[in-house]
Amino acid sequence: MAIKGQAITILGAGIAGLTLARALALRGADVTVIEQAPQIAEVGAGLQIAPNGAAVLRALGLGAALGACAMQARAVRLLDGRNGAAVVTLDLQRRDLDRDYHFVHRADLIDLLARGARDLGVQIDLGAQIAAVDLTQDAPVLGMMDGSRRAAPLVIGADGVHSCLRTALLGASDAFFTGQVAWRALIAGAGANAGYDVEVHMGAGRHVVSYPLRGGQLRNIVAVQERATWTAESWSQQADPNALRAAFADFGPQVQDYLSRVNVVSQWGLFRHPIARDWGRIMPLGAAFILGDAAHPTLPFLAQGASMAMEDAWVLAETLDAYPLPQALAHYQALRAPRVARIIAAANANARNYHLSGVSRWGAHRALRLIGRVAPDLMLRRFDWLYGVDVTRS
Repeated sequence: MAIKGQAITILGAGIAGLTLARALALRGADVTVIEQAPQIAEVGAGLQIAPNGAAVLRALGLGAALGACAMQARAVRLLDGRNGAAVVTLDLQRRDLDRDYHFVHRADLIDLLARGARDLGVQIDLGAQIAAVDLTQDAPVLGMMDGSRRAAPLVIGADGVHSCLRTALLGASDAFFTGQVAWRALIAGAGANAGYDVEVHMGAGRHVVSYPLRGGQLRNIVAVQERATWTAESWSQQADPNALRAAFADFGPQVQDYLSRVNVVSQWGLFRHPIARDWGRIMPLGAAFILGDAAHPTLPFLAQGASMAMEDAWVLAETLDAYPLPQALAHYQALRAPRVARIIAAANANARNYHLSGVSRWGAHRALRLIGRVAPDLMLRRFDWLYGVDVTRS
């Protein structure tokens, strides 16, 4: 279907929803984004935007805006968590990936996407809370928290892991606890001396990821620990910084320095959700689609959540503009499902590899050091299938 002039409603003003809003508006659609938060505020922490995600932002005309608020990564350094010794360095400059691999504060990315959407006439309705989506009628109907109902003939759920549209499509999701919890914090950075590397400090059953933000004025910290039980799945549960420090007390001096400067930290349990069986539904007089975390939540061990969402948004907008609705749904899911499944599997593998112990840990680190000496490009070439894809040119 050609979407010029088509009214489209997007649920969620996060990365997936706002990227999709601009992509649709560029093709002439009449787009409304519904967001439950009362304002688009400075929330969240750091994100890594890999080359496959940056390609979408460039195609949307937002490449310069990304460059103005982000830092370009130069390397990913895997380190021994106990002493900070180098295990292997993935030099992004060797394969020219550094030009397109960025560190950005989530609030800065959301701001540039929101401005990009509004510049094209997208309406963003803030403070609009949805109780449920009714897919039993001829077209989708949104049931609002205030008791009102809104018709939304073409509705797209970009409303995250707890998506009300995914629930309407598939019922409740069977999530399970992975045995891992994560902490997230921001600390003051070293300014111009911050460096441009991602650091991954690996220990038995634990790891810490760190990288600079906002020109080095801030530093993002994500720490993950294996744990037997957890009850809450939340991005905003406040935690005790001393508990974080205690969990990594045997890590090396660099990690101790970072954690000593943590004053506010959030903690959440890491849960696995299945990839959605169906990414949409075609109805007699309308349709519903999902994308991003609503369709395929991922663990954070490959830093691909944001980039996958942006890829989804581009492909969905292009597909809706090129095909009638039934073919659009089939084509969209066929293009995206195999790729996100492979990315999610790679993220799950990283979770295991970062947390090795004993002989397995010794052997793996020794092998990585050897590869880094004799074939420094080999590790990066293993990710050509990921970073080398540009969905805007396919």
